[in-house]
Amino acid sequence: MGSKSKANDAEAARISNAIDEELRIEREARKKKSNREVKVMLLGQAESGKSTLQKQMQLYYASQTLDREKPSWKPIVYFNILKALRMIIEELDTQYPAITQSPTSTPGSFAPSPTIPPSTASSVGNVFSFTPASISNSSHSSNYSHHPEASWFPELQYLRNKILPLVASEEALASELSGGITLSGGRSGVYVRAGWQALVTQNRAWPLPDIRAASTARPTVVSNIVAKTLLATQHEIMELWRHPAVLHLLRANKLYLEESAAFFLDHIYRISEPEYIPSIDDVLHVRVQTLGVTEHQFDFALGGIQYHWLLYDVGGARQAWVPFFDDATAIIFLAPISAFDQYLEEDPRTNRIDDSLQLFTNICTNKLLSKTALILMLNKTDLLKQKLQAGIKVRKYISSYGDRPNNYEEVSEYFRAHFIQIQKRKDTSNRSLYIHFTSMLDVKATQSIIVNVGEAIMRQHLSGVGLA
Repeated sequence: MGSKSKANDAEAARISNAIDEELRIEREARKKKSNREVKVMLLGQAESGKSTLQKQMQLYYASQTLDREKPSWKPIVYFNILKALRMIIEELDTQYPAITQSPTSTPGSFAPSPTIPPSTASSVGNVFSFTPASISNSSHSSNYSHHPEASWFPELQYLRNKILPLVASEEALASELSGGITLSGGRSGVYVRAGWQALVTQNRAWPLPDIRAASTARPTVVSNIVAKTLLATQHEIMELWRHPAVLHLLRANKLYLEESAAFFLDHIYRISEPEYIPSIDDVLHVRVQTLGVTEHQFDFALGGIQYHWLLYDVGGARQAWVPFFDDATAIIFLAPISAFDQYLEEDPRTNRIDDSLQLFTNICTNKLLSKTALILMLNKTDLLKQKLQAGIKVRKYISSYGDRPNNYEEVSEYFRAHFIQIQKRKDTSNRSLYIHFTSMLDVKATQSIIVNVGEAIMRQHLSGVGLA
C-alpha cells in the first residue's frame, strides 16, 4: 500500500507540475502578446477627421486591405452626392420659391445651356472651396452676370425637376447602407457599425479575397438604381453645380456643404461611369458616420519585431468608452480648427471649437487615461486657410480673438495656445503633449506625420512594458 501511495503522490505531483508549466507558458505567451499589442484611440467630435485618419493609417500600414474595400465605398460615394444635391435644392427652394411651381412652358420647350465637356469637369481637383472649383474658370457664369435673379428661374426649375427623382432615392439608399439602424430624434443619414461593408457586397464574406474579386462585386438594389439615374442625369447635375445661383448661395454663406461635396460634384462624370470603382482619393473624401467603437488592426515592424496595432475609432460616444480603454497606449485627439464658424448640429448654441476644447478638457482630467500618451492633431488646416482667404472673420464667431490679424499663422497659433493651456492646467499627470497641424486629405503630408506619430507611440509602448 505504501509503494502504491507513493506512486499516486508522484503522479499527482507530475500532473500538478505539468499544469503549472502550462500555466507558466500561457502567462508568458499572454505577456509576450500583450507586449506586442498596441492600443490607440481616435477621439474627437463628429466630422473631426477620425475616420479619414483611420483610412490614412490603413493606407500606410495595410494598403492592400484598403484596395479590397474600394468597391464597397461606391454606394457611400453615391450617398454623399445625393446628400449634397438635396442640400443644394433645399436651399434653392428656400431662396427662390418660384422654382418649385409647376412649369408654365410645355415640356421640352426649354433647353438648358450647353453642358461642359466631361474632360473639363473631371479635371478639377480641389478638395473644397466656397464655390464650385469649376465655376470660376467657366464662361457659363458670365451668361448671367448682368441678369436679374428672375432670369435664372426657368433653368433652375428645369434642372430641379430633372434631378429630384435622383434626390428622392437618398432615404432608401441610406436605409440600405445603414442596415436598418435608426437614431432617435428623427435624424436622417447613413449610420453604420463595424462590418457595414458586408451589406453592400452581395453574396460575399468580408474581407474580400482579392482585388479582382472585389471589382466584380454586385451592388445592392437601391445602389444599382441610383447608379443608373446618376448616369442619366450627369449633365444636369453638373449644370446645377456650376449654376450662378448656387455660386451665389455658396459665396453668401447661405449654403453650407460638407467638405467632400465639391470634390464629388466636380468629378460627377467620372463617378457616373457604369464601371466606376472608387479611387483611394475618393475613399479618403467620403463622409459616413459610424456608431459605437470600431476596431481596425495593423501590423507594425520595429527592430525586426512585429507589433500588432489595435486602432479604435470611437464614434458617437463621449464618456461611456473610458473604462474599456484604460490600458490604451495612446490617444490621438482630432480638433477641426476650421470649424470656428460652425455650431453643433445637436446644439446650435455651441461653437464647434468650444466643443472640441471641452472634450479635450474631459480627456486631460480623466484619471483612468492618465498614463496614456496624448497626441493632438489640429486638423483641417486647408479649410481654415480657405475660409480666412475668403475673408471670414474669426472674431465674428469667437469674440475673444479680438483684433488679432485674421491670417492663418495668427489664427492657428491662437487655437494651438488654447489647447496647450488646457493641457498644462488640467492634465492629471503632466504628460507630454505631441501637437501636429494636419490636413487629412493631403496624403503625402499625413503619411509623414503618421510615421512620426507611430514612432512616438511605439516609444510610449516600449516604455510602458519595460522594454525601453
